[in-house]
Amino acid sequence: MSAGATTHLGMPASPRRIFGVTAIFAALWSLVLLCHAVAARHWQNIQTAFVQIWSNKARSLLTTLGIIIAVTSTITVVSMVQGFGNFVTDMLRGFGTNMIFVMPRMPSGMRGAMLGRVSMDVDDIRAVGSRCDKVQRISPLMFLNATVEYGREKVEDVNIRGVTEQFQPIRRFFAEKGRCFGPIDVANSAYVCVLGRDMLRQLSCDESIVEDYVYINGLRFRVLGILEEKGSMMGEEQDNIVLVPYTTGIKMFPFLRDFMPFIVEAVGEADAAECSLQITRVLRAQHDLQPGDPNDFRILRQDEFLRDFERIKMIATSALAGVVGISLIVGGIGIMNVMLVSVTERTREIGLRKSVGGRRRDILSQFLTEAVVLATFGGIAGIILGYVICNIASLHPSMVEVPVPIWAVVLGLGFSASVGILFGIIPAFKAAILHPIDALRYE
Repeated sequence: MSAGATTHLGMPASPRRIFGVTAIFAALWSLVLLCHAVAARHWQNIQTAFVQIWSNKARSLLTTLGIIIAVTSTITVVSMVQGFGNFVTDMLRGFGTNMIFVMPRMPSGMRGAMLGRVSMDVDDIRAVGSRCDKVQRISPLMFLNATVEYGREKVEDVNIRGVTEQFQPIRRFFAEKGRCFGPIDVANSAYVCVLGRDMLRQLSCDESIVEDYVYINGLRFRVLGILEEKGSMMGEEQDNIVLVPYTTGIKMFPFLRDFMPFIVEAVGEADAAECSLQITRVLRAQHDLQPGDPNDFRILRQDEFLRDFERIKMIATSALAGVVGISLIVGGIGIMNVMLVSVTERTREIGLRKSVGGRRRDILSQFLTEAVVLATFGGIAGIILGYVICNIASLHPSMVEVPVPIWAVVLGLGFSASVGILFGIIPAFKAAILHPIDALRYE
């Protein structure tokens, strides 16, 4: 992700436009057909459709079963994907869309190799903090692994993070019990720490450990507080963590002095792009990079990650809805078969109507209206069933909220009406072209 890339949060415009135009076109198509029947004083076609459906209730139900299942599965799948996607998006937004990560990185290619050793130190972080007016907060972010001991308990490979006091408001890692360390503790390289909730379980202790001491890699640290429970994110446990002043981390691991990523909070979400550009200018000047030299650092913006996730969510929703929506074709074929049977059964009726002046377009409109009514009622039943399933799923305590998007409802209803038109046109046309004399002679 480039530092200056323009971001657009939410659903990508082009897929949303495609879905919207398709659904509206399909819905308008069926609406125009019904309005035409009324405007042309063919309201009896709709009445006839209801009479035929009611007189063959079992067959009508079995005919629309494919449409019902297709629309129900489409609504359910789309809502589930959207629900889980919204849950992750809200969680990411909780970290702040104006958060920026900066880390040293060796550029690829010959030019990158010519830059030599890549480094990032405290002077670079201080320069960014003092010369970038779009930076609201900044903190080094040292990634350490160490052994933590308390009493007889010993936990290895614990995630130790060397940070400043500004890390807590940036990442919203606040102390629920006790307090976090302050600027004086950072300036004095104090041996103090703040524990994540999961560390209490691993160390077989409770909140009484506050103001007590633990040993990190054999060094004695005073526990100042316990962090709020954060839960896991993207498979990573956030409560299995220990925060220490970064200056203390440098004393423990001096070799990390010249390889120090940092985290930045921009003034606002709208300032994230400008803040990223300012950081780029300052770091290139700090590292004496000439025009044409690649950056020896990488900038990751939270809003860019959100944008990419929204794109992935939209692609997943489209793909799954498309796969599930294939069953609409099966339902449409069922409607076509039943309508063909209906044409055969009502051949004499068609001949009688034509013999008293019925026109081809009247016969076509009648049978097409019946197909659309069947498919539309199947779509409505599928939408209702989809709503019920999503609401029941949302009641489970371990389940995220599963809202049904309005565009999915419009899409399901529009496509079901389109299926009625698409697969009803062949039987309707077959009925319309019957010769009245042949139809009357049909046994």
